[in-house]
Amino acid sequence: MDILIALIPAVMWGIMPLVVSKIGGKPYQQTLGVTFGALIFAIGMYFYSTPHFTMTIVLVSFVSGIFWTVGQLNQFRAFTHIGVSKAMPLSTGMQLVGTSLFGVFVFQEWGTNAKLVLGFSALIFIIIGIFMTSYQQHKSADSNMKQGLVALIISSLGYVAYVVILKAFDISGWEAILPQAVGMALAAVVFSFKDRKTFFLKETWLSIIPGVIWSIGNLALLISNTVIGVAISFSLSQMGVVISTLGGILLLGEKKTKRELILVIIGIILVSAGGFMIGFTK
Repeated sequence: MDILIALIPAVMWGIMPLVVSKIGGKPYQQTLGVTFGALIFAIGMYFYSTPHFTMTIVLVSFVSGIFWTVGQLNQFRAFTHIGVSKAMPLSTGMQLVGTSLFGVFVFQEWGTNAKLVLGFSALIFIIIGIFMTSYQQHKSADSNMKQGLVALIISSLGYVAYVVILKAFDISGWEAILPQAVGMALAAVVFSFKDRKTFFLKETWLSIIPGVIWSIGNLALLISNTVIGVAISFSLSQMGVVISTLGGILLLGEKKTKRELILVIIGIILVSAGGFMIGFTK
């Protein structure tokens, strides 16, 4: 049952980028709408669970939400530069490496030599997979690729911080979800304020839908983090890369040469295999 809960984010987060891209809009509009959806979901969950708050829980969760918004905004920016099918495997691989290293060196989650060997072998698979998915047969779009990579590096730093900060303070998903969503939404409002018409556009409000989709996955991840650990739960959650990458090609019509398509498929297999290998380090 614990592993099944950890796989819920994979499904939700695999679907979410496809829905956002279908709705359209600019990164600020998408981020604002998604965070509003997350806030609506969090308010509903608060009345369902009525968690006990302390000042530490509220502040840490709030800061975690700000980091998430930095991560999500820059992931949406990467989509505009290099597309969902290229950005998602790169984003997933960076996050897997970052959270796994935190889980191992900070939280001591891989306690035996056998688990360390398995875990670091998995990270090698993931890194190789990242390089394969980022391959470009034609170099005419190098500037877009560089912009996309910069956005993804910033995005991954934000995402990793959003996950590990809650684990560091041992805050559960039910406690974190509302103050975290407030931090997410407030950060999105601040980032979007320079272009106030963002608040009144159709794409902003339609993006509430993927915000709710994301929130379901987020709640499952936060619960899973406290049950089976950051390295395992976050790694399994990132298997949604298969859905989003193939969906970007098949549903969004993102073009690939034959060689690029073959390497993307091999790359996501390696990233997925690495994620499942990390899952067995429990």
